[in-house]
Amino acid sequence: MHARRSVRPGPALAGLLLAAALALTGCSGAGDDSGGSSDTAKEAAAQSGGEAAAGPAAGDYSAEKGRKADTPPKATASHIIRTASLTVQVKDVPKALDEVRAVTEDVGGYVGNETTTRDGKGRERTRVVLRVPVASYADVLADLEGTGKLLERTAKAQDVTEQVVDVESRIKTQRASVARIRALMDEATKLSDVVVLEGELSTRQADLESLLAQQAALKDRTSLATITLSLSETPVKKAAAEDDDPGVLDALTGGWGAFLTVLRWIVMAAAAVLPFAAGAALLIFLWLRLVHPRLAVRRERTPATPVGPLPTAYPAPAPGSSPASEED
Repeated sequence: MHARRSVRPGPALAGLLLAAALALTGCSGAGDDSGGSSDTAKEAAAQSGGEAAAGPAAGDYSAEKGRKADTPPKATASHIIRTASLTVQVKDVPKALDEVRAVTEDVGGYVGNETTTRDGKGRERTRVVLRVPVASYADVLADLEGTGKLLERTAKAQDVTEQVVDVESRIKTQRASVARIRALMDEATKLSDVVVLEGELSTRQADLESLLAQQAALKDRTSLATITLSLSETPVKKAAAEDDDPGVLDALTGGWGAFLTVLRWIVMAAAAVLPFAAGAALLIFLWLRLVHPRLAVRRERTPATPVGPLPTAYPAPAPGSSPASEED
């Protein structure tokens, strides 16, 4: 007797499933082709009842697909860093600052850096950095502008969606790399291999931590907007005077200013000449005290040169007399 060979149901079932999948794929391709033309769908409906039933479904799918194509795609979530700078003139800086803190804390934000200064007249100026949620960014700006007279406003928006996506992808890859290194360390048997893998693991973990820090910084900057507010009791630019004609007081002030300017220049000139005058005075003092007395002593010691007798003067002859008579 021959033993009957038993047939396993597993391979047969797998073959039936594969054939059914191929058949469904062919039917779906035929359905797409029939959806492109209404005449083909009608012919398919006339041939068989099953295909006729499939025809309207394919037509409905193609129509729905066309409607989806006409509908504009929805905008994907973007990551935007928003910053703004405001300069507001108020009557009372401390009171306005309290209002700003209240507005910021009501929306879930907080006050960062704060700097307060006073000018020579005792007027206070404050500069604060506010961090507010992006959803309340526009409302907070409107509230801050209403605290006083707006002098200056600057707003910026920076889209960092690509940077965020890139960092997330690199974090995913780096985590997988760290996991592979750890798996290799579990399988390593040599001490040298373990040492090399530990060094590689430390490097990749450091890179992963750096990427995680970048991700946290981007998340903080995109989830919270930054507003720099300057509160001042004096305007930034002084208004020009209505009357530009000079008066008596202006002339007196200008003359006094000119007098002080000339006096200052005279003092500066005297200060510049003073070293030369001091040097000249010193030279004159040395001449009178040292050199001149010695010259006087030398003159006294030098003998005088003798002078001979002077020639005798004769009276002039009278007119009309001859020289002979004068000799007699």
